[in-house]
Amino acid sequence: MSNTDTVRASTDAYRRQDLKAASDLLADDFRFTSPQDDHIDKATYLDRCFPTADRFVSSEILALVPAGHDGVLLLYEYQLKNCERYRNTEYSTVRDGRLVETQVFFGGRV
Repeated sequence: MSNTDTVRASTDAYRRQDLKAASDLLADDFRFTSPQDDHIDKATYLDRCFPTADRFVSSEILALVPAGHDGVLLLYEYQLKNCERYRNTEYSTVRDGRLVETQVFFGGRV
């Protein structure tokens, strides 16, 4: 599986709320950073961030491209239940078919 395929599979697991698939795609030393989270570990990410997909009505990948040797850039747009639409960008590092780090950059309303 390519690095972009790994990120796509992780995104799909999140949308489906498939905890096992998501966990399998994250390295044991996975780190997640966003404006609300500072380098949290895999367990904290799966507990705090993973169960939030029910807030979304829809989510669409706008761009998913390799970036450097191990990196992947993901741009996506989503709509919340309150009808507001946003875009975010993520930079993920993938090694051996598993995400080792994801950094999320929150965008504004679309």
